[in-house]
Amino acid sequence: MSTSESYHNPVLLVESVDGLNIKENGVYVDVTFGGGGHSKEILKRLGEKGKLYAFDQDEDALENAIDDDRFVLINENFRFLRQFLKFYGILKVDGILADFGVSSHQFDEAKRGFSIRFDADLDMRMSKNNRRSAYDVVNNYPQEELARVLFEYGELRNAAAISKTIVDSRNENRIKTTDQLKTVLKPFLAKMKENKILAQIYQAIRIEVNQEIEVLKEFLLQTPEMLDKGGRLSLMSYHSLEDRLVKRFIRDGRFEGEAEKDFYGNTNVPLKKVGGLIVPSAKEIAKNNRARSAKLRIAERR
Repeated sequence: MSTSESYHNPVLLVESVDGLNIKENGVYVDVTFGGGGHSKEILKRLGEKGKLYAFDQDEDALENAIDDDRFVLINENFRFLRQFLKFYGILKVDGILADFGVSSHQFDEAKRGFSIRFDADLDMRMSKNNRRSAYDVVNNYPQEELARVLFEYGELRNAAAISKTIVDSRNENRIKTTDQLKTVLKPFLAKMKENKILAQIYQAIRIEVNQEIEVLKEFLLQTPEMLDKGGRLSLMSYHSLEDRLVKRFIRDGRFEGEAEKDFYGNTNVPLKKVGGLIVPSAKEIAKNNRARSAKLRIAERR
């Protein structure tokens, strides 16, 4: 297995790139570069005049940069999509691919603090430039705010009780490591469900640390402007919060309320969905367990 594949095994590789309907000399963007698996597949299908721009805010991903004149890797958060493409003189693109999952590398790199398997400092930052870490969320957030994070992003019904326990514990001693946090959470870890509940709590904290929901919304709102007519979006989500936003935006062009309508009552939505929901095959899940919750949606610019 190559370094980039061990960094992140790309999910729904062929399906997600097929969804872009690649033009040989088109301009494409992979906003979640990671190990470069999706980018390599896009480059395989591009001609000599094609161009691929990739984004990744994680400095570790830079080690996977592809040596190809058609490729540019931008070490930035994809919430700055429009800004950085304009910097490179790109006003319209033919397709944008996004895989919103945390990379295998980030889970497997113990010191990053993403995984429930290892003890590490409470970190969970996708970019080391991020000022807010999991330590700040766990130790400094007011109880009500911590409960909101756990309820909204972890979908935990007992969020209020969990946040009270965390606050009571940190008032005695600061919670510095993932193992210390697990010890505090013990009363809530029902037998046989420990990993599932921990994963929900970690997910909530990680989403807050990296502002993942705000970033996703900012990114989606820029896509209609950046896509040429007929340009494609290929978007992979891993939990219901993301997938609901993606589905809603494709359908209504917004995240809340009704789709915009013109004078005659026709909906005025910039994107149209292409095909139905795509999920990994049993064979892919058997090879890569982290693919099990992936949901791929394709859309096209009207």
